[in-house]
Amino acid sequence: MKILSLKAMQAEFEYDYYMYVPLTIILNSCLGSIAAMTILAQGTSLLTGIELTLCVSLCMGYNAALLSGASKKLSFWLLVISLVVNMLLLLITLL
Repeated sequence: MKILSLKAMQAEFEYDYYMYVPLTIILNSCLGSIAAMTILAQGTSLLTGIELTLCVSLCMGYNAALLSGASKKLSFWLLVISLVVNMLLLLITLL
């Protein structure tokens, strides 16, 4: 049984980089849009504006890193941060 660690996931991401790029763009964009939808469903206030800005900027940051040809390590960590923050925002808004 394989142990999932961030180093192992990063190594696999860097090894199969061109396979993971389209998959992670779709995953990150879908998760970010679901999080943005649930944030906007709360109404409009300063807090929801900050949450929405954070959600959109992380998703766009990952996509921009891929398009600009940033290093594979930076792209991986942007993906991890974006997925974790969007999941937290989604869980916070649904509770």
